[in-house]
Amino acid sequence: MSRTRRSLLAALTLTTAVVLAGCGSDEKPQVTWAAGAATQSSGPAQFCDLKMKDCSNDEAAQARLAVPAGTPVEVTVPEEVSEAPWSVVFSYTGPDGQRTDGRSPVFAPNARTSYTLTLPEPGDVLGTAQVQLLGAAPVANPDTGELDYPARATWVLVAQQ
Repeated sequence: MSRTRRSLLAALTLTTAVVLAGCGSDEKPQVTWAAGAATQSSGPAQFCDLKMKDCSNDEAAQARLAVPAGTPVEVTVPEEVSEAPWSVVFSYTGPDGQRTDGRSPVFAPNARTSYTLTLPEPGDVLGTAQVQLLGAAPVANPDTGELDYPARATWVLVAQQ
């Protein structure tokens, strides 16, 4: 084989390897949180495959964002998340100091890619919010009999005052 052909073959092999490595990317989807002029993106704190068998956790994957009392938070999810049911769960503290937990509606697949989290009262202070990518099959709660939708992946916002 000629020197030129070997060089060309080596270059082609290297290019193919780089392209194939990019196709196998294990990059997880990012969720974006915005409050006022501040924006922060985060990867998932927990992420499972479709069968919920292969899961990974990253406790450091938290967005931290200044969210003054009464400020709405705009949550934007990528297509990989919006293709399945998802929701936002959150906790906040009212002016009386009482902590309250809440949740958005469950959004149907491909229905929307954003949600504005607005707390009930202007003096309410957001503590945390979490996007939950819901698993495929609901599970009956043995205590209440209600259907629970297991979260396949979660993205966390820790609000700072």
